Amino acid sequence: MRRPNDGSRAAAARRNKLTIAECVNAARAKLRHARIPDDEAELDARLLAEHVLGWTTEQFLTRATDSAPREFAERLDVLIERRAQREPAAYILGHQEFWGLDFEVGPGVLIPRPETELIVESALALMSVDQPYAVADLCTGSGCVAIAVARERPVARVAATDVSPQALAIASRNAARLGVGNRIAFQRGDLFGDLAGPLDFVLANPPYVPDADRETMQAEVRDYEPALALFAGPDGLDVIKRLIADAGPRLRHGGWLIFEFGFGQADAVAELISRAGTLTMIDLRRDLQGIPRTAVAQRP
Repeated sequence: MRRPNDGSRAAAARRNKLTIAECVNAARAKLRHARIPDDEAELDARLLAEHVLGWTTEQFLTRATDSAPREFAERLDVLIERRAQREPAAYILGHQEFWGLDFEVGPGVLIPRPETELIVESALALMSVDQPYAVADLCTGSGCVAIAVARERPVARVAATDVSPQALAIASRNAARLGVGNRIAFQRGDLFGDLAGPLDFVLANPPYVPDADRETMQAEVRDYEPALALFAGPDGLDVIKRLIADAGPRLRHGGWLIFEFGFGQADAVAELISRAGTLTMIDLRRDLQGIPRTAVAQRP
């Protein structure tokens, strides 16, 4: 007579015969069934599998046809279920790449996006390598902008602020791990906090999403990333208005304000800078889709 647990044992035996690639294909199918777009499902299933295995992408690509290690499928299923519930893959993995560097991320910080690299690119294009610029990175989050600039410009003096103690803790760990922990002064503060200037560069990725956009956002962003780092009033410009007003008096003459803003806000940002009286709009940098994303303004 067949024992009651024979079926589960048979199922376990079948799983043990699966290859890694077959397990990942099944995981990808679960993500697609959860209505995650195909390209995201494919990438996330592979990244989560690499995370479980402790492998690089190169190892995965060369060994995907190996038999799945013991408990691999079960451990991967746990992570896939979290992703199917729309938890961002970066939070599940605990890290995200930015500027070619690996940053710790978690629910307390905004996940770094490729378009934010425009802030770093714009700043570095205006900085000599050997000048001890005074740089402030406001709303630092994971510290990605401050750390990228500090690594590229070793003699710059960088201060970074955020209102979130959790974000500052993560940013401090990132700075230490990436070798610039002794060159960035992290402090809690709303925008400038106690930073008085004079500053050569003010960099910021402030909140800029209109409150009304909350319900139409991706669940990954709306339900998991910190609202404090996303939303900024009816038009999304509440924080940007204060940033522009407060930056001018703190910048040296010839100093620069470089910050990110949202889709459709370019005209309003240009008008705010013009009305401020202390700054001149120099450039609006566009992302890879041609969308204006980053304002570059100067105190004449």
